[in-house]
Amino acid sequence: MSSKINGLSGASPAVDAGAGARRAPEPAGSQSAGAAGATHASGSDVHITDSANLLSGLAQHLSTLPAVDQGRVAQLQSAIDSGNYTVQSSVVAGHLMQFEQTLAQIQGG
Repeated sequence: MSSKINGLSGASPAVDAGAGARRAPEPAGSQSAGAAGATHASGSDVHITDSANLLSGLAQHLSTLPAVDQGRVAQLQSAIDSGNYTVQSSVVAGHLMQFEQTLAQIQGG
């Protein structure tokens, strides 16, 4: 089963609504995703939020862009070949530290 937004088929998902399938009551004062207006489903209709539509459009746009900036690669290659490229170790170290800090935040550590 594909979960891509772009790859939606017209098929309806299978739903098992057996005797034990009941929704738990929600705590007072909370809103479910449906109550908050995020996604609504009635029958076979599904309404995707504006955010999901925006993300889908962004993903489609990004897929058309090249993964590598060939102009920048050529510029760096030329500088390396001519001996004019110097590595700024403090900048590299700073970016590595920033990356590690961001990764630690994402992992909850």
